Amino acid sequence: MRAEQNELVTRIGPATACGAVLRSYWQPIALVDEFNPLLDARMASRKVKAVRVLGEDFVLFRDQAGAYGLLDRGCAHRGADLSFGRDEGDGIRCPFHGWKYDVNGRCTDTPGEPAGSKLCDRIHARSYPVIERSGILFGWFGAEGTSPPPFPEFDCFAAPATHTFAFKGLWNANWLQCFEVGIDPAHPSFLHRFLNDEALEGIGDNAAGKQFRSASAGTVGGEHWPMTRIMREFHKPEISYQPTPWGMQLTALRPMTDELTHVRITQAIFPHTFVIPLSETLTISQMHVPVDDTHTYWYSIFTSFAGPVDKEAMREQRLKYISLPDYIPKSGRHNNWGFNADEQRKQTYLGMGEDDINVHDQWAVESMGTIQDRTKEHLGTSDKVIMANRRMLLEAIKTVQAGGVAPGVADASQAAAMVGPDTVDGIAPAGTWGAWWKEQVLVKRQSAPWAADPHPSPLPHAGEGADAVSSPLPLAGEG
Repeated sequence: MRAEQNELVTRIGPATACGAVLRSYWQPIALVDEFNPLLDARMASRKVKAVRVLGEDFVLFRDQAGAYGLLDRGCAHRGADLSFGRDEGDGIRCPFHGWKYDVNGRCTDTPGEPAGSKLCDRIHARSYPVIERSGILFGWFGAEGTSPPPFPEFDCFAAPATHTFAFKGLWNANWLQCFEVGIDPAHPSFLHRFLNDEALEGIGDNAAGKQFRSASAGTVGGEHWPMTRIMREFHKPEISYQPTPWGMQLTALRPMTDELTHVRITQAIFPHTFVIPLSETLTISQMHVPVDDTHTYWYSIFTSFAGPVDKEAMREQRLKYISLPDYIPKSGRHNNWGFNADEQRKQTYLGMGEDDINVHDQWAVESMGTIQDRTKEHLGTSDKVIMANRRMLLEAIKTVQAGGVAPGVADASQAAAMVGPDTVDGIAPAGTWGAWWKEQVLVKRQSAPWAADPHPSPLPHAGEGADAVSSPLPLAGEG
């Protein structure tokens, strides 16, 4: 990639071409949990947060009726920081001169003005639409006066609250390298390689860092195999991808015997979300929203197609590795991401722990530097998905610059197609894996208490009447 292209796809501020693309999509801005006084004592008396998204500063607050307001952080009067404003229940008041705003940005009081003044009737702070889905607050940052696209009905948003759990964490790196680690189908065989396998009994879907030890669907000689063993022993996947209305469907085949192959189908939702299977009944949808050019929050939604999730247990497990209230990882460059050379020789390929494989991805992302220099890369055939995503991003930038509509979720005409998308991880008959994975998806959906009516059939795949494109806790980034 040329230096000017690398700049183009990584800079996301308000006056940048890539930033214009990202502002065409709903972006996660906070967890609903961040307003829970049991998790952040500050919220007991004052439900106001400073947030930074896409290189810009905002204030997010909740009024006494439960409505959320997202405003430019600078007061419309003289620019003082509204994140220090007084929470008055029905709005936020700037301490500088007392100007007050409701959740829609309407100025409701200018107390320093003469009696009878109508000034506040003419004042409106820039406000942004906010929507709550699956424990996450989303904002839309398109041009003032324009309307956001319909919110997608993907599984992670369609499932009831009882069957989803949301969490997040901060990485000190550019958004694109965070996303590229997540959609890479080859890296789990190395980055997440465990040198030894544990017994599968007692490993719950919800256990932090244990999902990667869970069994794939299907058996070999009547025996279930953990994903760790499959990824370790079959480390040269046959990778392909197909365009979808939302982005790309990714397939990694790992032939095991003449009769059996391991099939892993994941999804890339443009511009920065991936969907992967963690077990036969649990998926994760992970978004990577730029804080600015050099920091990224990942937001993960765990979605259960079986019973309800234990939110409290899942949160407590993850708080071993992430510090509140700002969701900062306890490992990082400051402590070499917990690297242990003895562990690297005896337990894991990387040497950064077994319980929280999220730190594996964090290391891969952050060790590249805050903004990866892609001019120094040497890509191989296993990087075809990375190359395809970059081409898609460059094309989207070109389209938006020309006044067109950004692709996928941002395109209102495609809203009806924004359902699913389906994933699978399993051992299938080699000759009929295409039909096998669709059957697995159907069974999963029919068994789910909230998804009994299946979504449209999965796309046809290589060997199933379509040509797969083959050209150029886990909390995060399994690919």
